[in-house]
Amino acid sequence: MIDKELPVNQRHWAVLAILMGTFLSNLDASIANIALPVISRELNASASDSIWVVNAYQLVLAITILPLAAIGELIGYKKIFLAGICVFIIGSLACFEANTIMQLVFARILQGLGGGGLATMGPALIRSVFPSNLTSRGIALLGLTVAISTSAGPSIASLILELSNWRWFFGINIPLGIIISIIAYFNLPNNITTKRDFDLRGMFYSGLAISLFIIGLGNIGSGELSLNFTPGIELTFALFMFFLLLNHEKKCASPLIPIDLFKIRIFSMSVTTSIFAYCAQTLAYVSLPFLLSNQYHRSSAIIGILMTPWPLIIVFIAPIAGRMNEKMNPGFLCSIGMGILSLALFSLYLMPFDSDSIFIGLCLTFCGIGFGFFQTPNNFLLLTSGPRERGGSASGMMSMSRLIGTTVGAALAIFSINIFPENGFLYSIAFASFVACFGFINSLLRLKPT
Repeated sequence: MIDKELPVNQRHWAVLAILMGTFLSNLDASIANIALPVISRELNASASDSIWVVNAYQLVLAITILPLAAIGELIGYKKIFLAGICVFIIGSLACFEANTIMQLVFARILQGLGGGGLATMGPALIRSVFPSNLTSRGIALLGLTVAISTSAGPSIASLILELSNWRWFFGINIPLGIIISIIAYFNLPNNITTKRDFDLRGMFYSGLAISLFIIGLGNIGSGELSLNFTPGIELTFALFMFFLLLNHEKKCASPLIPIDLFKIRIFSMSVTTSIFAYCAQTLAYVSLPFLLSNQYHRSSAIIGILMTPWPLIIVFIAPIAGRMNEKMNPGFLCSIGMGILSLALFSLYLMPFDSDSIFIGLCLTFCGIGFGFFQTPNNFLLLTSGPRERGGSASGMMSMSRLIGTTVGAALAIFSINIFPENGFLYSIAFASFVACFGFINSLLRLKPT
């Protein structure tokens, strides 16, 4: 919480800084994917080495979410946000100047550390900037920003490659980052901090658990599944580290994992609903381009057009959901969204391979409508179900649930393809529908009186 409500003009500038920071951190999580072949050739790197340009950023982002959330409550969200944008600028400059793949990967680690500060503090700052009666609108703007950065990523990457080279993926962050830091410094509020110790051992355990979990799931697709024991070993060690983490957190006075928040039923169920939703979305996102190409025999250009409505419609639905959230039960609104998403995905699974592109696009549009109606009310419940001074930890879990969902979703898609070589992409859509259905049921259970 903050000492007093911000003047409207200052709030507008503060929101602009938060949304711009969120946009950059989300955009840089995936924009380098487009240029990996070009980067690999220019820096004389193998494909396996080049993929770490993406993985390094995402791993550091994942590892730093919970520690930065805790530090934000200790010293203030504004300080972490400002430190994050400064490190992000330095990392972007290092990426721009990198001459070897190792230099670029190290620079991406720096960038990921800065991006973690931006992504983790964004939701907490939004809650502290907006008055309580307008919080859902702020969360809707945040969801809108994430949707825009997701849908615009490939187009921005293609435009930069057309006009210049891959270095400007990172170079453009430098002037934008400076602008964000100036706006943020003068307009972001100072929240009331909490007095607590920092859980250093918890950070160590969680970092190892999260790293091994993500790497293990990512390696599921490498090699012959029956002969590849590496992912199993990595996931076993991840589970062991997670066990050590939980055992430590139970005895810790100031745990890294917000155990006090998980005791709040609405919070814990909102976290699990978020994991289900992002898992379903990623399952579909990973599989759809291959399904549309292999089974529906659409060209790359048509696939791009068909895939656009899903993230694009969220841009329009998020503000509507934010307004409706003020008048309706957020849990009910979220359940409607998850139900629409599940039905739309199942309709896509049942659709014949000779179906018209209009009907395919319509199904994907309804996927976007469903996800749009889920996102804002669920994030609202997740962020506001706990005390206002615990906004940093709630914000961290919001980012963590999204990360877990997308990681598991991508791994399930690869697993499906390995198990069913002929129809794996189609079955992934069915799996996505069932996962969304579980999210729908979980969301409905929040409506049950305690």
